[in-house]
Amino acid sequence: MRSLVGNVRKMGDAVKRTTFQLILIKPTHYDDDGYPITWLRSHIPSNTLAALYGLAEDCRSRQVLGPDVDIVVKPIDETNTRVRIDRIVQDVKRGGGKGLICLVGVQSNQFPRATDIARQFLRAGLPVALGGFHAAGCLSMLPVVPPEIQAVMDMGVAIFAGEAEEGRFDEILKDAWNGSLKSLYNYMDDLPGIENAPTPRLPPAALARNEGHKSSFDLGRGCPFQCSFCTIINVQGRKSRFRNPDDLEAIVRENYRQGIKSFFITDDNMARNRHWEDFFDRLIELKENEGIAVQLIIQVDTQCHRIPNFIHKARWAGVYRVFIGLENINPDNLLAAKKRQNKITEYRKMLQAWHVSGASTWAGYILGFPGDTRESILRDMEIIKKELPLDILELFILTPLPGSEDHQKLWKQGVWMDPDLNKFDLHHRVVHHPKMSDEEFDRTYRDAWKTYYTPEHIETVARRHGSIKGRNPAEPAHFMTMFKIMFEAEGIHPLEGGVIRMKYRRDRRYGMPIESLGAFYLKLATETWTKLRIYGRLAWQSYRIGRKVKNDPKRYEYTDLALEPVIEDELNKLSLFAETAGGEAAVSKKRGEDLARARVVAAHNQRLAAAE
Repeated sequence: MRSLVGNVRKMGDAVKRTTFQLILIKPTHYDDDGYPITWLRSHIPSNTLAALYGLAEDCRSRQVLGPDVDIVVKPIDETNTRVRIDRIVQDVKRGGGKGLICLVGVQSNQFPRATDIARQFLRAGLPVALGGFHAAGCLSMLPVVPPEIQAVMDMGVAIFAGEAEEGRFDEILKDAWNGSLKSLYNYMDDLPGIENAPTPRLPPAALARNEGHKSSFDLGRGCPFQCSFCTIINVQGRKSRFRNPDDLEAIVRENYRQGIKSFFITDDNMARNRHWEDFFDRLIELKENEGIAVQLIIQVDTQCHRIPNFIHKARWAGVYRVFIGLENINPDNLLAAKKRQNKITEYRKMLQAWHVSGASTWAGYILGFPGDTRESILRDMEIIKKELPLDILELFILTPLPGSEDHQKLWKQGVWMDPDLNKFDLHHRVVHHPKMSDEEFDRTYRDAWKTYYTPEHIETVARRHGSIKGRNPAEPAHFMTMFKIMFEAEGIHPLEGGVIRMKYRRDRRYGMPIESLGAFYLKLATETWTKLRIYGRLAWQSYRIGRKVKNDPKRYEYTDLALEPVIEDELNKLSLFAETAGGEAAVSKKRGEDLARARVVAAHNQRLAAAE
């Protein structure tokens, strides 16, 4: 009898267990025709999704909703996975109806898509929370809540501004469980530490949808610089916060067990992470002592080559690609954007140092500064091609992103900005340029891409790589061609690219008509045929360039102006210094600084000599 009673009690306990489904969705944004940009495989993994999945799994393991509640976490990256709202709703209701939809890492250009997703979940009766740079940036920099954020709050969406570590995620989960979500969770004045925080990670099924099986994580947040176009300093703060080497090792080991060996470290500037050497040393130890070798993509500034051993240890630790915030080659433009840390007189030294090390260099470059003209922009493209040993140039339109000083200034002045946030992707013009008409600026932006990514320059970059033993000249040709394909065939910024575009008829933007079956698939077939022709032509071109350079018996003898050693006399001769806006002043300033340093060294040597 006691046994029977015990079994009945166990059955009762089992029945009382409840499932809480936590759906983490990283939204994409719409293309110009109103369809979400989704790929079979995406190129860039979402760090926000990995960080929040790690926090969510930590909440599950700690049973923050009670010992009788099972938290089931499902991450969805819409850049590589279609968001099937109907199926998600069915799953949640089948599991008991308790859950929370979290729209995470929502940038300004993704806010319209996030709003449309939220609207459908709310209609189905599920609670929704939304966080990311747009909400955090607006609440940080504007004195009032913007209308689009107020609108989603009025719909019933809970807005989360800030970062979710140190128990903040616990709070929102508990409120969702109790049916008492607040309309706003604002932690912008209290940014958490990230040392010893739960490990950012994603389950194998989610990682498999990233091309190359990459993952991402951050080792630091915040930035001490003051660039007026940047949102990071106002969302993550001017005071830097860091993980520690033990955190890094835990992240690597956790992912390594899943077969993930390639990572994008999302720190805005790894060179200014004060623990960079400790991090690299730990990775080197894992590599040399245990054979745990990883491949890394990092972001750095233009002064990183001046840090002793930084490039050497970065390469040893596994860095094979670096994103560099070049931004512009005109000092006047850099000063206007408060990018004072960028010195064009150091660009060639820095790029040559990375080139010789064997790393691939990718640089961000901004078009649309007030002093720009069509002629100056196209001139600058030619200067860069000729004088800087750079591989990939990522062109962006100067955009007043919500959360930046630029946006705050224009907002206060009442200057027109495009009301469609979907266009705030750095690939669409959202303000009027003071010197160029809208048509001229748009044409110049397109022509700048075409000017840099010519077959001739792709071959030049391939030859620069091919001149170094052990380098494959086909690699830069391949990546430059992929950038060209994304721009020409897909009509999107290459950093939003992926492998095989997926498009779904019923997922069109709210307010735009759903096309008929016939019209949709006829247009899709026509687009696909046009794209395949472009893909085929450019892929064949890339193959021929790579093969040509690789089979050239004199490939190791190649040199050009960009590869020539930096000498003092070049400051008077190169177009980089002679023709750019503010170039001559930058040269004069450098010479003055060099002279001052030389005087200090001479005085120090004299004191040493006198002491002897």
